[in-house]
Amino acid sequence: MGTSYLLKNGCVLSMDSSVGQYKRADVLIEDSLITAIQPDLSCIEAEVIDASEMIILPGLVDTHRHVWESLVKTAGTNWSLPVYLQNLYYGAMGSKLRPQDSYIANLLGSLEALNAGVTTVLDWSMPYSPEHTNELIRGLQDAGIRSVFAYGVPGETPYWNRESQLTYSNDVRRVKEQYFSSRDQLLTFGLAIRGPEFSHWDTTVKEIQLAQELDAICSMHVGFGSWGSVDRSVSKLYEAGLLNPGLNVVHGNTMDTDEYKMLADSGASLSVTPEVEMMMGHGYPATGYFLENGGTPTLGVDVVTSTGGDMFSQMKFALQAERSRENEQLLLQGEMPGELNLQSSQVLRFATSAGAKALGLERKIGTLTPGKEADLIMIRTTDLNLFPVHDPVGAVVQFANPSNVDTVFVAGRPVKREGKLLHVDLNEVRRKALDSKEYLLSQYRMSDAERIVFS
Repeated sequence: MGTSYLLKNGCVLSMDSSVGQYKRADVLIEDSLITAIQPDLSCIEAEVIDASEMIILPGLVDTHRHVWESLVKTAGTNWSLPVYLQNLYYGAMGSKLRPQDSYIANLLGSLEALNAGVTTVLDWSMPYSPEHTNELIRGLQDAGIRSVFAYGVPGETPYWNRESQLTYSNDVRRVKEQYFSSRDQLLTFGLAIRGPEFSHWDTTVKEIQLAQELDAICSMHVGFGSWGSVDRSVSKLYEAGLLNPGLNVVHGNTMDTDEYKMLADSGASLSVTPEVEMMMGHGYPATGYFLENGGTPTLGVDVVTSTGGDMFSQMKFALQAERSRENEQLLLQGEMPGELNLQSSQVLRFATSAGAKALGLERKIGTLTPGKEADLIMIRTTDLNLFPVHDPVGAVVQFANPSNVDTVFVAGRPVKREGKLLHVDLNEVRRKALDSKEYLLSQYRMSDAERIVFS
């Protein structure tokens, strides 16, 4: 018999309308599954965990992150998008990674996510060799995170230009067969394709078709920057019959209104990474534009070179940026806002159930529902930045931070308890990460100003 846990007397935010929200209830976990949610449960075999001063909710879902960039964390706080690309890709620092650097980068980045209550992440990856691919996947596996490994092509200029007809090698099929033969596991498969703005149109068509053949989520950066409204990439995808629920569009800041509707009507998903988009020059976050046209956006951190790896920050940025956009329109008309247009509960949905659906995982995770896998987090309400809690949803979205995350379960397995990560030697992880960081610095020539930032 497997391990059982009974979370007692917590404030439960199930994110499932059929289950509801409880001011005080118990959650029973048996093996990997949630088996019951209601007050006054008992289970003789279960380990009882006191949740009386906790908010229990689904694990947060990040639908877009370049996980390996944990090795260059904090380096890009003043980088625009072109400067970021110049420093990390197209023959720059990312191309200097050894396989062992890829492993520790993904392990470190995944642990950062888990520590912050992010139980699922789409890792938008650009490995440089089969050996790099193997080690990136191993880093995710050893961290114990749930992940979509979105397998891309190398971040080199011959691949990343509008005329490029270079595409995946046969290694893509080897990776699918070796690591992703079953969907009944923590890691599932995706393709991180360049899309029509970073490769030839024919290449985009072939790669979307390849994703469908491999039963893989297909993610691409589309519709942002100064070219987003000019290219009308989503319109081209729509006219070619290529929009589908397995397609994940990232950013989409400067698309036209009709393109948001095309995207929403097709069932394709949109990943908004609000903090990085506002900082780097992608454009204003498309949260409201997608909502107004029938879609439900999802959220991602994107790059930890430039922002922290937690979803609490992204929820706040998405919420307040969209509220500000609407409020400004009213002010320009000489009016003051009444009820705010976007609610905390909607944004929490973006970061949980909507994210799970975008990644094809809604049958497993995203809500606290009996029969689903037990990906959940517990947030302390006694911490001074939260106490006393009047609105638990508002507390999570607008007040909480990673330090408040007491407990994290992934598929019924505790990976964090009483504020500490389990099953990992963090000192050893830090040592290996520093070794890899120093190696990258020794291999990549930077200006003196940049080297000061990195060192």
